Amino acid sequence: MKIEKEHLCHGGRLLYCSHDSQATKTSMRFSVFLPPQATKGDVPYILFLSGLTCTEDNFTTKANAYQNAAKQGVAIIAPDTSPRGDDVANDDAYDLGQGAGFYINATQEPWDAHFQMEDYIIKDLLPLVEGELPLLPRKSITGHSMGGHGALTLYFKYPSLFQSCSAFSPIVAPSQVPWGHKAFRAYLGDDQAEWQNHDACALVSKAQDASDNAPILIDQGKADDFLEGQLKSHLFADACQNAGQALTMRMHDGYDHSYFFIQSFMDDHIDWHVGYLS
Repeated sequence: MKIEKEHLCHGGRLLYCSHDSQATKTSMRFSVFLPPQATKGDVPYILFLSGLTCTEDNFTTKANAYQNAAKQGVAIIAPDTSPRGDDVANDDAYDLGQGAGFYINATQEPWDAHFQMEDYIIKDLLPLVEGELPLLPRKSITGHSMGGHGALTLYFKYPSLFQSCSAFSPIVAPSQVPWGHKAFRAYLGDDQAEWQNHDACALVSKAQDASDNAPILIDQGKADDFLEGQLKSHLFADACQNAGQALTMRMHDGYDHSYFFIQSFMDDHIDWHVGYLS
């Protein structure tokens, strides 16, 4: 792991890092906030997964998360959203290719060569940061939009790994919306049964003992331009109710899909996770 830049931030340290990933076969970038408590011992952490077009820097500069994280003594890890580079496959559109990894393992050419984002997060990034930074192996997961999809699906795929889960404006049913159709067909092929293995609504429906899971927190703006066509929050609410998964879904008048929305409720999400990480 290479620390490329370091800043003091709310009494803690903000690190911009890179490392060579075995999963993606590229150099991957991520940002780390270590609260001041990390100078005295290992701290728990929150993994934040960003949305389409984002990098490891969007959350750092726009989410306004670190003051409360410093107060609560929790670290935050924010990875990039895809592999990048001249040798990495790409698409001219914003919703496929570089910046749009969807946190899954691609099986189709040309994407399968590098787009192994699920393995990157689970097998590369988490062991790396826990091994080289003052972090406890106690962690929670959250994310926005495509990253909200990633947070929910990884939470259900690896139920013993994360203490809690939350999301802002998540894509909850990618197999039923245009963003998901485009990405899943490119990355996974035409077998829609395979798509279900990466769909939060399908995963909660198949989860064993969903009633034993920690409650999930979702915040969604009612003025979000993507709500009806791409996000379809109500589908996840229905799936959770049927599966016995506890869910707090807060719908907010006037809020859109932007980081201004995330800023408005970021403290609530940090507090939510600290309750399970303590």
